[in-house]
Amino acid sequence: MIFKKTYVKSYKAIFYNTYRLTLKIFIFSFLASCATSKSKITKVATNKLETSLFKNHFVGLKVYDPASKKTLFEKNSTKYFTPASNTKIFTLYTTLKLLPEYSPLLKYAVKGNTTYIQGTGNPTIVHPYFKDDTAIEFLKKQKNIMLYLNNFTSDKFGGGWAWEDFDTYFSPERGGLPLYGNVVTAYKKGEIETYPSYFKDSVSRRPHSFKRDLVKNIFYISPNLRDTLEVPFKTSSKLTKELLEAETSNKVTVTKSFPSIKKTILYGIATDSIAKRMMYTSDNFLAEQLLIMASSTLSDTLNTNKTINYILKTDLADLEEQPRWVDGSGLSRYNLFTPASFVDVLDKMYTEVPRDRLLSLFPVGGISGTLKNWYKGNPTPYIYAKSGSLGNNYSLSGYLITKSGKTLIFSFMNNHFKTKTSDVKKEMEAVLELIRDNY
Repeated sequence: MIFKKTYVKSYKAIFYNTYRLTLKIFIFSFLASCATSKSKITKVATNKLETSLFKNHFVGLKVYDPASKKTLFEKNSTKYFTPASNTKIFTLYTTLKLLPEYSPLLKYAVKGNTTYIQGTGNPTIVHPYFKDDTAIEFLKKQKNIMLYLNNFTSDKFGGGWAWEDFDTYFSPERGGLPLYGNVVTAYKKGEIETYPSYFKDSVSRRPHSFKRDLVKNIFYISPNLRDTLEVPFKTSSKLTKELLEAETSNKVTVTKSFPSIKKTILYGIATDSIAKRMMYTSDNFLAEQLLIMASSTLSDTLNTNKTINYILKTDLADLEEQPRWVDGSGLSRYNLFTPASFVDVLDKMYTEVPRDRLLSLFPVGGISGTLKNWYKGNPTPYIYAKSGSLGNNYSLSGYLITKSGKTLIFSFMNNHFKTKTSDVKKEMEAVLELIRDNY
């Protein structure tokens, strides 16, 4: 009996010691492997970034492994860059934190037979892409509509936007109750038609250096128009009232006050569908309006700066390099962000949002959105990221899937180059492929 107990104890001891030895060997091998992989990445990335193309401009790169919580490579990662549309990554994070599953369309209150309404900044109401008529159908059923527009307190244009972009599709005015994406869509169907038709008689067919008058809604469109053209219109309370009346066939009255009674929220399409469109097409208008709409969840006042200040002081208070963040889209050259701050926010999303949902919101290299023609996986996609481009600037930040199946987070920022953007992209692609193949 004593022999049996001794034998069992010895067997357990041998098993336990063997297990500990095996575990130590595994951990040592794993750490050695990681160290070797990190060393490879450091070597290949450093060599690539020492080429003449990268030496002639300001470049920053940070590569981070969220599983091991280790930085694999960094160069100028705590320096500030002009981010362009990489700013939309911060807008996406804010959207995911503040907005509900379905986007708020209107806030309204009924007093007697009068319905008071105010916007939430939702960009989808009769938008040329979304064509959401939920709000319009609701308003058609109301008898007396009082429209309150004074809850929007931001400027119509962001600080640092280029004034000469006022007639370009990517620079519509911001607002509390945008309609049709705040653009006129012109197309040729026999003759030139417009969406909405309200603007059809405002089209001039004479040549002009801009597609719209600077201060009036007069649009200069060639009679030889072939492709669909989007031109921002100049917004006003009077125009919003008239557009709503045209859509609802109801009289709308603009009011300077909203009664102190309980408001109800009317909801529209899924918030993710707006966010995905913003990220895939790098839509500046949707980005701006998402930040405005997010402010509607904080109070009745619609203001971009309020949203930015709130999220920086709460969920992003732990960022070591606080950004200078002035708009939702990245149109402004006043924006200043570091590669490290992008990695931090991407890591937060990776931790807080289900992986499949998160990756579905990002353009995929070689497959979708602004990355359709770049960063191809041959055959497996390996880049899920947001690009950002302004004159002489190009950045890319997001997630990289290595050949070993690991997910890395990166931010690759380039400022002040004079060469072609396509040349910078080619070199960036080579660096990212080397990281993919060596970790």
